Amino acid sequence: MLAWLCYAIIALVWGSTYYAIAVALDSFTPYGLVAFRFLSGGLLALLLARLRREPLPSKADLPHLMLTGALMLSGSNALVSWSERHVSTGLAATVCALVPVFMALYSGERQGLRTWVGLAFGLTGVAVLADPFHGQMHYLGIAALLLGTNLWAYATLHGKHHVRQHASALGNTTVQMLTAGLIGSLLAPITGGWTVGPITTKALVAVGYLAVFGSVVAFSAYVYLARIWKPAKMGTYAYLNPLVAVVLGGLFLHEPFTLRTALGMLFILLGVAVVQLRPAETLTETAAETG
Repeated sequence: MLAWLCYAIIALVWGSTYYAIAVALDSFTPYGLVAFRFLSGGLLALLLARLRREPLPSKADLPHLMLTGALMLSGSNALVSWSERHVSTGLAATVCALVPVFMALYSGERQGLRTWVGLAFGLTGVAVLADPFHGQMHYLGIAALLLGTNLWAYATLHGKHHVRQHASALGNTTVQMLTAGLIGSLLAPITGGWTVGPITTKALVAVGYLAVFGSVVAFSAYVYLARIWKPAKMGTYAYLNPLVAVVLGGLFLHEPFTLRTALGMLFILLGVAVVQLRPAETLTETAAETG
């Protein structure tokens, strides 16, 4: 039950962060946003870890935690933030839905037919939503998203295979976020500065949401889920992120909900269902996996 709760948090919260990033970029540069978001998120995670009296991460795990923090948060996240200056939040979310494909390819595990059929359905839905054959696309923005997606998938698997101490989930998250925040602080002055304009109340609220919910809450849930679920199954959260982005766009930005949108969402949901749903004879295995 806890695993499914984490899955829902990741899908819903990270689906909304694309909009929050776009709002924050009205005031901050990509690396300025990385620095503010992850330094504040890391300090909050550290405070919570101390209040919960969680053990500190082991010395053996520190290099791996710092590497995954650098690749996922100051690497992948910065690339996604930069891309959102050039592509829409919905398109960014759909390209990032390629995460489970790269995770399946990099995992080294033999993938069954169920997984590949589910991934194919999901990618079809992503392609329908993205509509790559119409309109103008910023190809450097797309390239940045693809590179960021690869970094995220690789770093997730590296952490799954090399981080051994899991008793300090918040402590591990602290190391990863503070690493990203420090890298962002070093790179911001040489990549355009910290801000692009006056710091507005909306931008500050967006950074706060990204730090608390997008970073501490959702990222901690992600780290936990990556440890107990297979990569192809866990990575399907990325198929749900575009759905959340589309719904939020329709509700708050009055973006149209077209037949193409409905068809893309249907394919994505079918893909998630194929990968996630298990036949009755595997219920025992699933219970052991999520326990």
